[in-house]
Amino acid sequence: MSRIVTVAGAQLGPIGRNDAREDVVERLLVLLRHGADRGCDLVVFPELALTTFFPRWHSERVGEFDHYYETEMPSAATKPLFDEAQRLEVGFVLGYAELTPDGHRYNSYRIVERDGSTVATFRKVHIPGHESNEPDRPFQHLERYYFEESPDGFGVWEAFGGRVGAAICNDRRWPETYRVMGLAGVELIVIGYNTPLHYAPDPTQNALAGFHNHLVMQSGAYQNGTWVVGVAKGGNEEGVDSLAQSVIVAPSGQIVAQAITTGDELIVAECDLDFCATYKQTLFDFERYRRPDVYHAITEPKGRSPT
Repeated sequence: MSRIVTVAGAQLGPIGRNDAREDVVERLLVLLRHGADRGCDLVVFPELALTTFFPRWHSERVGEFDHYYETEMPSAATKPLFDEAQRLEVGFVLGYAELTPDGHRYNSYRIVERDGSTVATFRKVHIPGHESNEPDRPFQHLERYYFEESPDGFGVWEAFGGRVGAAICNDRRWPETYRVMGLAGVELIVIGYNTPLHYAPDPTQNALAGFHNHLVMQSGAYQNGTWVVGVAKGGNEEGVDSLAQSVIVAPSGQIVAQAITTGDELIVAECDLDFCATYKQTLFDFERYRRPDVYHAITEPKGRSPT
């Protein structure tokens, strides 16, 4: 039986600060139907796919921005997406800001199977940016003010005929992200991101944003023998230029599909999950070649090791 999963990366262009959820969901529906027309089993949307990237503004009270969070999923505004996906028998991954009943705030990713069932809710592990108002910046990056770190870490779930994992934005920059899922046999990692092209702490990195974006996902795919689907919300959103360049990366580390615009765009690839074994059972045969006995410095200190 074939284990080919046809996957779409559903890149989004900017979402305005005052754009209604219902209007954004209509854009998602267009991309979902486009994916169905192209025979997709799975459509991957980006991080915070329902709202503008609101951590670029400071509010004296976090609760003043509650309208950017989802308190239920699906909600009245997002249920049409769930219903249409189930009708089309297309799975999807949706990024959104989550406000839990007990008051926790997470940057979340919902994975939904082709039959409409929820596979998992992943919450962002590596929260970047800063925790307090820094008004001298050209724009804020207050993710650490608006979101908590995931208490769950990285999971891998049986879905779409294989082993599926997830990461969000800054998670993609850390090798541990891919390795933890790689050790669990992951075959497809879905990643959504909102990445500004200006990095205030070190603007010399600005020109390398696209290179770094692809570098980490390609190396993560290759070193762990997995497909990686990286999907952006790009373009100029509320005066901030954000990286696009959504990609689908093979277990070989090769890019097999890439977006060429900064707006709403669908990229598609047939992902043969059996191709993962080409790397998992040879060069990166973990059981045969890994040396965890000499890796203690990776997990023991949080910061730089003295050795």
